[in-house]
Amino acid sequence: MSSFASVHAFEIALANLRDADNEAASDARIRQGELTKPAGSLGRLEELAIFFAGWQGRARPQINRARAAIFAGNHGVTVHGVSAFPPSVTAQMVANFAAGGAAINALSEAAGLELTVVALDLDRPTADFTGDAAMSEAECLDALNRGAAVVDTDLDLIVLGEMGIGNSTAAAALCARSFGGGATDWAGPGTGIDGHGVARKAAVIDRAIAFHADAPRTAFETLRRVGGREIAAIAGAILRARQLGIPVLLDGFIGTSAIAPLAADNPAITDHCLAGHCSAEPGHKRLLGRLDLDPLLTLDMRLGEGSGAAVATNIVRSALAAHDKMATFAEAAVSASL
Repeated sequence: MSSFASVHAFEIALANLRDADNEAASDARIRQGELTKPAGSLGRLEELAIFFAGWQGRARPQINRARAAIFAGNHGVTVHGVSAFPPSVTAQMVANFAAGGAAINALSEAAGLELTVVALDLDRPTADFTGDAAMSEAECLDALNRGAAVVDTDLDLIVLGEMGIGNSTAAAALCARSFGGGATDWAGPGTGIDGHGVARKAAVIDRAIAFHADAPRTAFETLRRVGGREIAAIAGAILRARQLGIPVLLDGFIGTSAIAPLAADNPAITDHCLAGHCSAEPGHKRLLGRLDLDPLLTLDMRLGEGSGAAVATNIVRSALAAHDKMATFAEAAVSASL
């Protein structure tokens, strides 16, 4: 059964977002004040524990089951030379994921994450969105639902990542259409193109934004017109996770761009999301600022694949371990005051 049976169902889900459990978050905040440490001394780790308590609905949250879901798609816009690699690399990397040889394989294992890889019609790239919508309504809705399908009800955390040659161009177009600014504000080197390549990419994005200028600026229309299947799948997973109250760890610029159209329609969509890291792609810092998301890590990573978010999962696990396993002042017979 599809999570979003129609465009209208998707829009209703985005307009009616589940809230966190404030009582559980308050109980977790009280517990933080009772643990054997000076108040606030664990900094961001304390905030993470309280965040997870609110979404899990319990004062002592845990991560018993977590998944990294990586979506792959191909893009028609690559005909304009916007990437340093050919589209065939997408399928080659999916094969590498399956063989266990990619960074996300190693990083998922290190973080205790199940790894799920979903290849979305790699033999059918999206349309070149400088002269057409990237996807039909049916194709975009299918991608949203294929993303939603990876969010099992018993997950405690989901990490979302992507693979798709040309998708940094789609990401920049999504951000420009969602939040404004010119293509040069959002376009970056992606897979490693030089300055001339970035300028060419920006020109392609500007043409796309101009071509779709009169189209509705709803989340769905923005995703289908200048997005990609893998990016729409991430958006679907984010929204489904919100319906289930499951926290999301976002990855880099491309993965985070999936939430931009949703946030333009309903800014509260980011409330159950954490930014795993800030990538070296220039537009990512700007995007995180627009979304009011403070990244857990800044390691100059720019790989994608969910890699930065997988590394950040270890920070989350540390936060919840300290919150759950530390003794209180009363339990340790330690004075809570000087």
